[in-house]
Amino acid sequence: MQIRPIGLKEANSFVNQFHRHHKGTAGHKFSIGLFEGDMLMGVAICGRPVSRYLDDGLTLEINRLCTKGERNACSMLYGACCRVAKEMGYTKVITYTLASEDGASLKASNFQCEGLAGGARWTGKRCRDTGVPEEQKLRWTYYITRRNYKKGAE
Repeated sequence: MQIRPIGLKEANSFVNQFHRHHKGTAGHKFSIGLFEGDMLMGVAICGRPVSRYLDDGLTLEINRLCTKGERNACSMLYGACCRVAKEMGYTKVITYTLASEDGASLKASNFQCEGLAGGARWTGKRCRDTGVPEEQKLRWTYYITRRNYKKGAE
């Protein structure tokens, strides 16, 4: 399998077709695809952190990651996202899972679970049913630089 860049339209189309509980994103910094020959097997869409408190200009969020279930596909995409982020000058990469998901691919990709993040659903004036399960989320972080690895560093 091979990692290649893809456009947001193609990545969103894949997510809309195969993701268990999310739809595509409105924007991105970059998207990558995992191909077996010409067959798209998975995608990752990376952008600014959704939380404005984490949007410091040096943090990248993997907003969507979706595969057809191919062995090691998630780990390959997570690793590629981190390598691209490092080359772009980011110091950490974050992503979220549902609390009911085990995060095996994230653990294999050296992400650290930082525990519960946010509520069961978004709140505020623009609160709407997005189809996402009303469940707690876990935040996972991959630290790119040793400087940011210090406990408590944000």
